[in-house]
Amino acid sequence: MTDPSAVEGSDPRASVRARVLVVGAGIMGSGIAAQAALAGFPVTLVDVTDEFARRGRENAGRALGHAVKKGMIDAEAQESALGRIDTGIGLRRAEGASIIVEAAPEKLELKRQVFGDLEEIAPPDALFASNTSSLPITSIGERLKDPGRLVGVHFFNPVLQMPLVEIIPGHTTRPDMTERATAFATALGKTVVTSRDTPGFVTTRALAVLVNEAAWMLYEGVATREDIDTAYKLGFHHPMGPFELADLVGLDTSLAILDVLWEGFHDPKYRACPLLRTMVSAHQLGRKSGQGFYSYPAGGRS
Repeated sequence: MTDPSAVEGSDPRASVRARVLVVGAGIMGSGIAAQAALAGFPVTLVDVTDEFARRGRENAGRALGHAVKKGMIDAEAQESALGRIDTGIGLRRAEGASIIVEAAPEKLELKRQVFGDLEEIAPPDALFASNTSSLPITSIGERLKDPGRLVGVHFFNPVLQMPLVEIIPGHTTRPDMTERATAFATALGKTVVTSRDTPGFVTTRALAVLVNEAAWMLYEGVATREDIDTAYKLGFHHPMGPFELADLVGLDTSLAILDVLWEGFHDPKYRACPLLRTMVSAHQLGRKSGQGFYSYPAGGRS
């Protein structure tokens, strides 16, 4: 992995070590915090309450522990990484951060508010990175005094295991900020792809169609959920079937992405299957709620 000092300031070779602030201690935020800490960055993980932030740090610890079990890292690396993560409430810790990664829920107004508040606190040269999976970066940053500092940095779940990061410069993003975001992702050991700032970018746009089409096939009675998942895995060498993947991502997230794509393109292929909308209304969201296309009791999938 690249030395964390290589992503500090406008000069990637600067010697000052960067502090990372992760805003949002949910599944993605805790994973990003774990990955950054593992790469040697001091990390502050914040949320709206101390309980949420503390729980996020615990989740980061569990993710690191899982990496130990899989042989990705050793126990010493796990302990060192967890020791680099501290927690906080709100955004006041932004004043000491060089790289700020927003991992708030996928709601445009919320993300705009977060970055607007951050702009009043963070150093003027701090990198703003949004982990959005579908919302246009330009729209997120349109109310900022300096929208040129905002870049999309899209991680994938589970962060420690997924090797890809998608970089999305907004229409007004400055090239030096895109370079810093790319250097940061590279420092975490990730492979980077770059997308234009269009709804869904590359990966989410492809994923949305895959999950939605599978849901339509199930809704129409073409095949069972198990047979559709097996067909994708054995027919296309996908590591997970579309329903397994949707349950991992979250059906509410999948639906929100489809709605963003529909609003952005008004193309019928992005019209969400009614089954997805019904399941979300019933709070059958996948792994995080214990029930989605499959059931998830304490011991695993049934």
